[in-house]
Amino acid sequence: MSTSAEAALWDPCTEISDEVLAAAGVDPGTEEAGVAGVPQSGWEICGWRGPDYSLTVYTTDQTIDEFEQKPGNIDFADVTIANRQGRQFKVQGDTRNLFCDVVFSAEQGVVQLAVGNSAIADGLEDPCVYLERAGAVLVPTFPN
Repeated sequence: MSTSAEAALWDPCTEISDEVLAAAGVDPGTEEAGVAGVPQSGWEICGWRGPDYSLTVYTTDQTIDEFEQKPGNIDFADVTIANRQGRQFKVQGDTRNLFCDVVFSAEQGVVQLAVGNSAIADGLEDPCVYLERAGAVLVPTFPN
């Protein structure tokens, strides 16, 4: 009998459809599992790229409290995306405002949605604005 710690994590690579990804503004053909293609223990990770942004969805059995206590995660704020409560945060050292992350509670732990601006493009909107727009179509696919 498996415990909740052994339960399989929701896999964004298999659970988010190409249609939803396209609606979120990324190319489904750019899918990359893990970090640089390398699986990470205790996580399911999947990322995609669009013309100006990259988007990554992470799942883990960690809690939002653990994210808030992790050194380097800063500026936490309550947000609602697609009628779901989450905690938005930044990573310390992001002086160019290239990244935005939101974590949502789920039965398995959390689902994290991360957006990164292209480091070489100028004049891009705040990544949190893009995250909110992409999240409107992505978040309804996330597990509860």
